[in-house]
Amino acid sequence: MSVHLVNPSDNSFGTAVITPRWLFVLAAATPESAGTPILVDESLEQIVPESIQPGDIVGISVHTGNALRGYAVGKMARARGAWVVYGGIHATLFPEEALERGEGHAAVKGDGDVVWGKVVADCLAGHPDRIYDGGRLEGSQFLAARWDLMDPQKYMWASVQTIRGCPKHCSFCSVWRTDGQKPRQRKFQSVIDEIVSLRRLGFKFVALADDNFYPVTQTDLRLAREQKNFAKLEELTAIRNERFQLMEELAKLPKDMVFFTQITMEAGEDGAYLDAMRKANIKGALVGVEAVTPEGLKAVFKDWNYSGEALAKQLQTFKEHGVHVLGSFIFGLPTDRPATFDATVEMAMKAGVTFAQFVMMTPFPGTVDFNRWEKEQSVNPTMVGDIPITRYWLIPTEIRPKMFTPHPTMSSDEIRARTQKVWDRFYNWPAIWKRSACTPTLSSRLAFMFLSKLYRQMYAGTGISTDSARRKKAKASARWMARQCKKLFQAKPMPELPSPRWEVGPAVMGQTAFAGGARQDAKGPFMVLPEE
Repeated sequence: MSVHLVNPSDNSFGTAVITPRWLFVLAAATPESAGTPILVDESLEQIVPESIQPGDIVGISVHTGNALRGYAVGKMARARGAWVVYGGIHATLFPEEALERGEGHAAVKGDGDVVWGKVVADCLAGHPDRIYDGGRLEGSQFLAARWDLMDPQKYMWASVQTIRGCPKHCSFCSVWRTDGQKPRQRKFQSVIDEIVSLRRLGFKFVALADDNFYPVTQTDLRLAREQKNFAKLEELTAIRNERFQLMEELAKLPKDMVFFTQITMEAGEDGAYLDAMRKANIKGALVGVEAVTPEGLKAVFKDWNYSGEALAKQLQTFKEHGVHVLGSFIFGLPTDRPATFDATVEMAMKAGVTFAQFVMMTPFPGTVDFNRWEKEQSVNPTMVGDIPITRYWLIPTEIRPKMFTPHPTMSSDEIRARTQKVWDRFYNWPAIWKRSACTPTLSSRLAFMFLSKLYRQMYAGTGISTDSARRKKAKASARWMARQCKKLFQAKPMPELPSPRWEVGPAVMGQTAFAGGARQDAKGPFMVLPEE
């Protein structure tokens, strides 16, 4: 009997940008009595059916984007006599669907760190429950990832999570509904210990894969003071102080290390925080810009963001403090017009955004946008074959629409074509070369250019294109570029690197697993990175 943990994917590139952290966390949660789990990351290579034997346990984490592939893997495994268990953000939202469509024996909702051990024990005993609820664990309950089971040669960046949950309420994002609006934060000691273990393996690039690395804003603190809510103020201050302690310790790590994370635009108003990020070698952050107009921001419940010239100025503030921005923009909002596309890419270039992603509006389950759309569709549902459009993830990819909600002035094909042109314009060679000047050496510029093209190829080339031949060509190009990029990101292992000695014993290391495999929102590529 073997335990298999599978990260499903339709696109296999041989090399991956970021480690799918949940695989290695659930590996740590697997009871010793079940043996060492077999990890399968299909973003590298797809699973071999013959590796599944009767009586095996197959755990599959699914987000909405890879649910159909995950269900196919589950059905294959069950046909071969294995126990099939689903988890992840999509199974948390639709456990019955995973059981029915994916022919699962069990589904896990919420965090898997603790409950996975019970699931495995119940499968071994031959009587798993249909649905398990792992809840939302506190940081002290997170498990350490089993990085000893990873092949370091297959990944460019490692990933560590420092906090889960997001206090915001963006209409396109499900994180605040599935993971909560209360930040669940790990102690900084456990984070540093884990990063040290990864540097020993040869990783110098690490993604701090957080829902929001900036959980306490200056506005939050001000409002607590004005309301004389001193208990809330004390709680927020403690979270903020812990963030600064973490960054102080990151600054003490080997100087060749580079970190990347995800934060909200409001961090641009907090110079002290951005300076601490720079000193900690957090070189870049994904910032959800979403829209460049006040109307667009209001449409996604994100009207605390700036627009127009104020937006450009605030994005430039990040760069002035040494933090490069990966700007995330959404197209297909009801307020968008043809001129919006050119205005967006011009704003991104003017603001000095180092990287950018341009995604088409997708109503993800668990979001305000999805609930509103599903209610609208209940009156006169649109069908693709025998599948309602509100279950678009069940539609085969070759016939699945690229957009699902109608736009008041543009067709889906027009939005797709204009979005593709924006990608092409932002990631043409002259534009990339100009932006690569932010790096200190020629080799760094080369790495920057390769990574830029790889990013565009993996997410625009294979995702937006509707032509299967072009998608196949894009995948082949991405596989080649991924191999070249991996060489540029390789670092010499540091097996003798010591762990810091803490005056207070560290909390248990790790992150929330199974449900937190990837964030799921309209930002798209970052964690599906991964959802997410």
